[in-house]
Amino acid sequence: MGFPRADCFDEEPAGGGARHRRPEPFQLTMAAAQKGAATPGLPRDLPDGLRPLADLVRASRQPMFLAVGPDLAMIYNDAYAPLLGHRHPGASGRPLREVWHDIWTQIEPLVRQTLDGVASWHEDLLVPLERDGHRTDAWFSFSYTPVQDASGRVAGLFCAVTETTEKVRAERRAARLLALEEGLRGLSDPQEMIAVAERTLGLLLGASRVGYGEADASGRYFTTRRNWTDGSVAPHAGTHDLAVFGPELLRQLQAGQPLVIDDVGHDPRIDGSDARAAFEALQIGSALSVTLVKDGCLRAALYVHDRAPRRWTPDDVAFTQEVAERTWSALRRAEAEASFRASEERLRVAQEAGAVGTFELCHDGTLVVSSEFCRIWGIPERSVVPLAELAALIHPDDAVLLNTLDAGAVPTDGLGYVEYRIRHASTGEIRWIARRGEVVGTSAGGQPRVLGVCYDITLRRTAEEALRELNATLERRVAERTADRDRMWRLSTDIMLVARFDGTICAVNPAWTSLLGWSEEELLGTSFLELVHAEDRDATLAEAGRLSEGRTTHRFENRYRRRDGSHVWISWIAVPDAEFIHAVGRDVTAERESAIALRQAEEQLRHAQKMEAVGQLTGGIAHDFNNLLQALSGCLSMIGRRTAEAKVLPLLDAGQQAVDRGAKLVQQLMAFARREGLRSEPIDIRDHVLRMSGLLERALRADIGLATRFEPALWTIEADPTQFELALINMAVNARDAMPEGGTLRIEAANHELAPGNTLGLEPGDYVALSVIDSGTGMPPDVQARAFDPFFTTKEVGKGSGLGLAQVYGLARQAGGTAWIDSTPGAGTAIRLLLRRSARAAVGVAATPTRTRAPRAGGAVLLVEDDPVVASTVSAALEDAGFEVARVASGDEALPRLAGSDRIDLLFSDVVMPGALSGVQLAREALRLRPGLPVVLTTGYSEEVARMDGVVVLAKPYRINDLVETLDRVLSGTGDTMPAA
Repeated sequence: MGFPRADCFDEEPAGGGARHRRPEPFQLTMAAAQKGAATPGLPRDLPDGLRPLADLVRASRQPMFLAVGPDLAMIYNDAYAPLLGHRHPGASGRPLREVWHDIWTQIEPLVRQTLDGVASWHEDLLVPLERDGHRTDAWFSFSYTPVQDASGRVAGLFCAVTETTEKVRAERRAARLLALEEGLRGLSDPQEMIAVAERTLGLLLGASRVGYGEADASGRYFTTRRNWTDGSVAPHAGTHDLAVFGPELLRQLQAGQPLVIDDVGHDPRIDGSDARAAFEALQIGSALSVTLVKDGCLRAALYVHDRAPRRWTPDDVAFTQEVAERTWSALRRAEAEASFRASEERLRVAQEAGAVGTFELCHDGTLVVSSEFCRIWGIPERSVVPLAELAALIHPDDAVLLNTLDAGAVPTDGLGYVEYRIRHASTGEIRWIARRGEVVGTSAGGQPRVLGVCYDITLRRTAEEALRELNATLERRVAERTADRDRMWRLSTDIMLVARFDGTICAVNPAWTSLLGWSEEELLGTSFLELVHAEDRDATLAEAGRLSEGRTTHRFENRYRRRDGSHVWISWIAVPDAEFIHAVGRDVTAERESAIALRQAEEQLRHAQKMEAVGQLTGGIAHDFNNLLQALSGCLSMIGRRTAEAKVLPLLDAGQQAVDRGAKLVQQLMAFARREGLRSEPIDIRDHVLRMSGLLERALRADIGLATRFEPALWTIEADPTQFELALINMAVNARDAMPEGGTLRIEAANHELAPGNTLGLEPGDYVALSVIDSGTGMPPDVQARAFDPFFTTKEVGKGSGLGLAQVYGLARQAGGTAWIDSTPGAGTAIRLLLRRSARAAVGVAATPTRTRAPRAGGAVLLVEDDPVVASTVSAALEDAGFEVARVASGDEALPRLAGSDRIDLLFSDVVMPGALSGVQLAREALRLRPGLPVVLTTGYSEEVARMDGVVVLAKPYRINDLVETLDRVLSGTGDTMPAA
C-alpha cells in the first residue's frame, strides 16, 4: 500500500488531491549509518547507508514503508501492516512489484517518477481495506520521496501515510446532511418529508428498504405509513409489534441504543424460531435501526434493511442517527407550522361562523378592523375605517350608550359590554350589535390601546321578543296539552303504566279494567310482578333491570293474569326516567294465536307434502318390490315341491314368512299413502275380532293372554275390512313387543255418544270406542307425542318400519274418527280409536267353507309377465301342475298371439307392464278378440282400475298353490271375479 488505486486519481477528493514537489532525498551521515549497522531483520543486500532509515521506518508509529534495492524490497512497520491486509506478513522483504502485483500497472508510473527523483504528495484518496475480516473503504494522505544512498544515487523510495477517513467521512456526512436539511426545509407535508429522508438514506447506504415511523405510548408498537425500497423487496407499512423480534432487541431499541445486525442468520441476539421467522418474512439479511428517545420514552425510529448480510460501519450508524434526528426535528417543525396555520384558520372560521368582528380603537379617530367587522356593518371591506363613518350608522336613540364616538378621545374605562342598533350600510335594515372592549396596554406612542369585538345579535333579540310573547301564552298552551294528555290516558285501548323499578304500580289508565278486569284501586301500590305469569317472571325481572340501567324497551312480551284467572299476552314499549318506568302495553293474544295456527298449518302442509311424496314413491316401488317378493315366493314353492328333506322345510317356511312380511310392509305403505284402493263397508267389530282371534293369538307369544270385552248391541262402523284387520294386527304386534316378560292384551269396544264442542275436534254424533290395552312397559311422553308419525319407531333396526301405528291412525281418520294413546311408563299402554257409527247394517259373515281342490282342468295358458325371474318361476310351476304355458313379456307381444289361431285356454297377465298396453287394456282386447276367454290378472299395485267385470284379480305376491287353485277354478267355471287373497 501507499499507492493509490488508478480510479482514485479520477476523483477529486475532499480537501484536495495529488500534489507534486521537487525532490528532497534523504541524506544520511556516517554516524547514522554506523548506528544502524547491526539492526536485525533487514534485507541482506540493504546498503549500509540506508539501515538507519530502515530502523526509523520500523520504529515509527506512523504508517510508512521503505522500498530499496534493485527489486525495491519493502521494509514497513507495524502501523503500515493493517493496510496490507492479507499480504502481511509475507510482504516484508519482497519486491514492491510482487506485493502490489494486482495494481502494479496503475502505480508503476508513480514509482518511476519517484525513482527519477520527483517527490509527490497526495491527500484524501480512497483506498479499500480489510478490517476485522470485513472489506471497508478508507481515505489516506501520503507522500512519496526518493531515497539516496551514500553516493547520492537514488536507491529506492520512502512513503509516509496519514489516514484521513474520519475527516473525509465527517465532511461528506456534513455535506449530505446539509443537502437533506435544505430538501426538508422546502416541504410542509410530513409524509413527503419522511419520503425524502428515507430515499436519501437508502441511496447513500445502498440499502434495500428504509422506513421511518413513530411508536405508541408503550414503546412496543411501531407504525410506519410508507417505506422506501430499491425494488428488490416489498414495502412493509403498517403497525408492527417490535416484541416479535425478541425481548433483547426490544430492550435495546427502547433504551435508545442503535441496533446493528450484520447477519440475521448468525446474530446470537435473535433467539427463537418466531423472531428469526419475522426477519425472514421481511427479507431482512442485515439491519440497522436507530431510535429516538424523548423525555425517557421511545418516540420514533429510523430503520435500514438490506436483503443480504453486510457490515454496517460506524459512519453508517452515525449518519443514520443524524438523519433520524433531523427528520424528527423537521417533522416537529412542520407540525408546529401546521398547528399554527390551523389555529389561524380556526380563528378565521370561528369569526365568520360566529359573526364576530374585531377592532382596535386608535387615538387618531380610526379603527383597525377585520373583514368580518366590515361584513357585519355592511361597509366595504378594508382594514382601517374612520370612526365618523361608523358613528353615522348608529341608531340615534342608542348613540348615548357609547363613549367611543369622539375622535381622538380614547376612553380608558367604561368600555365593557353594550348592545345597540345600527342601520346596515348595504341593506338599510336595522340590526342589533353587541360590543365588548377593554384596554390592553399602551401603544409605542404611550397612548392606551383599546381592543374589542362586536357581533350581530339580531336573531337573539328577535328570539327574546318571541319568547316574551310565548311566555304570555305558555300557561294556556300547557293547560291544553295537559288536557290532551289526560284524554289520551283515559281513552286509549292500550294499557298504560307508571311504576317504580322494583315493580310497584304508581298509576294505571282505565284500559287495565276493560282488558284485565282489575280496578285502579286494586292495582295501585301492588307490584305488577304479581300479575305476570310464573313462566315469564324471570324474563320480566331481567327487563326491569335493563330499564333501571337507563335502557329503552322497544318490544317485550309477557303474559298477565286477568281477574277471571285466564292470561293475556301483552307487548310492551317502555322508557325509564330517573325514578319511574313509563310503559304502554298492547294486547297481542290474537296475533300470537294466529302465529301458532299458522305454524300448525305449515306443519300440516309439510306433513301432507311428505305423505304425497310417500304416495308417489310407493306407487313406483310397489310393482317392482312385489315382483321380487313374487319371485322369492315362487322359488320357495318350487323348491318345496321338488324336495322332501325334513331339514329344508322349516327354512322354506321361514322364507315364505319373510315374503309375507314384505308383502305386509308394501300393503302398509300403500294403504297409508292412499295408494291402496279402499272398500268401505259396514263392519261388526265384535264378529271381526272374534273371527281374527286365532290369527291374533298366533301374532302374540305363548306368555301373553288375549281377553275381549264388548258392549251388548254394539253399533257397526264404516271401514275397509282389510285395513281394519291390518290395524288390529299392528296394534297386537306393538303390544307384544311392549310386553317382553309376558302379560295380557285386552280388546274392548263400547258405544259412545260425542257431544257438541268436544275437545277431539270431531262432529257430534254416535261413535264406537275401540281400545287395545296391554300391560307392558308403557311410553314416555315424548314417544307418545310422535307415536303416530310415519316412519317413527323406537324399535331396533330391522325390528319395525314405523308404519304400524301410522296405519292405525289412518284407519281411524278414514272411518270418520280419530285415535290417541293413554300410557304411563311402567303401567302399560291403551290405544284408543273412536270410529263413527255406520248408517248401514253389517253384512253377515258366513263361516268360511273348507276349500276343496277343484278338479284339474289343465289347458293352455298365455302368461304375460315382464319380470323374467317371475315369468320363469311361474311358468315352471304351472308346467309342473300340468298346464301348457306360452310366455310373453308385454301386452304388445301378447296381442298378436290372441289375434292368431294359437290355442289359448286362459290369459294370465300382470297389470303393470311396459309398452302401450297395460294388463287391464290387454284383458279388454282379449275379451274382444276371444269372447268368453277366462282372464286372470295379478298386481301388487291394486288400484280400482284393476277391477273389471268378468276378470279375476290375484294380488301379488301370491303363493303358487293359490295360483294353481285359482286357474283350476277359473278354467273349470267355478272361479269368481273377486281378488284372490
